[in-house]
Amino acid sequence: MNVEIILSMAGGLGLFLFGMTVMSESIEKVAGAKLRSILEVFTTNRFTGLIVGIIFTGIIQSSSACTVMVVSFVNSGLMSLYQAAGVIYGANIGTTITSQLVSFNLSEAAPVFLLAGVLTMMLGKGKQNAEKIGEVIVGFGVLFMGLSSMSGAMAGMKDSSAVMNLLKSLDSPLLAVLMGTVLTAVIQSSSVTVSIVLLMANEGLLGLPISLFIILGCNIGACASAVLASLTGKKDAKRAAMIHFLFNVIGTVLLYIILMIGMNQVLDGIMSISGNNAGRFVANAHTIIKIFQVIVLFPFSNLIVKLTYVLVPGDDKKVGYRDSFQLKYIGEKVVFNPATAVVEVMKEIERMASLAAENLNRAMNALITLDNEDIEEVYEVEKNINFLNHAITNYLVKINQATLPIEDLKSIGALFHVVNDIERIGDHAENVADSAKQRISTGVGFSKEAQRGLGEMVDMVNTLIQFAVEMFSSGTEEHLEDIMHLEDAVDEKERELQKEHVGRLTRNECSPEAGMLFSDIVSGLERVADHATNIAFSILNADPEEE
Repeated sequence: MNVEIILSMAGGLGLFLFGMTVMSESIEKVAGAKLRSILEVFTTNRFTGLIVGIIFTGIIQSSSACTVMVVSFVNSGLMSLYQAAGVIYGANIGTTITSQLVSFNLSEAAPVFLLAGVLTMMLGKGKQNAEKIGEVIVGFGVLFMGLSSMSGAMAGMKDSSAVMNLLKSLDSPLLAVLMGTVLTAVIQSSSVTVSIVLLMANEGLLGLPISLFIILGCNIGACASAVLASLTGKKDAKRAAMIHFLFNVIGTVLLYIILMIGMNQVLDGIMSISGNNAGRFVANAHTIIKIFQVIVLFPFSNLIVKLTYVLVPGDDKKVGYRDSFQLKYIGEKVVFNPATAVVEVMKEIERMASLAAENLNRAMNALITLDNEDIEEVYEVEKNINFLNHAITNYLVKINQATLPIEDLKSIGALFHVVNDIERIGDHAENVADSAKQRISTGVGFSKEAQRGLGEMVDMVNTLIQFAVEMFSSGTEEHLEDIMHLEDAVDEKERELQKEHVGRLTRNECSPEAGMLFSDIVSGLERVADHATNIAFSILNADPEEE
């Protein structure tokens, strides 16, 4: 085999891998956020999870990306293992779409795809979605250029007696399985390995029986990405990766036995639907193998999930929303997927918001009851809120440097502001606790009228915070009008209470010290309402001041 053939083969493989990467990453950028939403909503049971897994993987052309995303969801507590199982099974079927496309040999159309992609990028310059769609098309074209190059190189290999003798010596099923496993684990894409096998079978370099065993090896090698991603994750993340591993290994063993017993029947059956085309045979075999695994193992999903608890025993320490100086949904871990990063941040922000709202009410209660334990608790919780502020902000900086879906990238700036607004609400709670301490030290009292007014204003602010967090979480305008009315009502209430306060002062019904404390607290609550309104409008990219 001469150097030219080797270089052509290596160059073709490089183009193929590059095309696959560009295409997959660009699709993830364009549709990652929408696909993730579908993944969240439609995976409530294993059956819908199966369908979603097929569609998701078929679109992004990467079962590894889908599985790693699932592991990340499980690691963050956003998806159960039973939900994950269905998606993982579906991803195994969806990944066969690549080999099906390759089998139709669209290499001659590669220049057309390249031209169309480049034109789309040029005409859509400045429009992120258009540019990424152009990249998808370019990636598709590069992929088929790589296939064309590899196919030409393989055609030249047939003239090399050394290569042919080497390939003919590959007659051990176990060795073929091992080869498929290693190649896929190294390349981290079963689609690429199967595509190479498809081309080799097309050129007569590989026998069809041995091709089947290599495909079986691809099943096991495809688990590498998820297993590696889960290594330093939580127990459930490891279990999710183990589901993928067990599914593929058990399926591979079953199919290995079937092939050893009835190879001829299997070959005849697949060839009969492949039109005696070796490339189509490999693609169809890949799809049939995956579908067979799902049909056989799907009824035993619960048992496989339970088995993961045996193989990965123990439980992680549960983190509640009140737990101090700990992140519940995000943290320093290897399980990182750009498509789920923003979801994790939003869940952590919701937790931070709950703490801040709760602390504000605790501080207001301490202001009236003068309970020292409540006051000290306010200061302790405020330390935790400050910790979350720094930790979430640092994580946002980190993921902002990653390749995020376009929709998520747009929201990063808003999330920075939301974290800051919540931290400011926490600061106001601390200010109220300071006022409570001042009341204790000076003996300053509040009239029943003042207490009633504060209670009414706090109720309004609490409702506003609740609506704001719900709006932030859902990204919908469900509470938009309520928030705008409440914000106006709080402003009006502040003016009313300040006017009443001045009246009490002029009538000598309260001391100047009490008046100053009351005025500061009322103003602080109005600013809390402003921060809550900012939170509501942040994701919608609207400015409440313009409404």
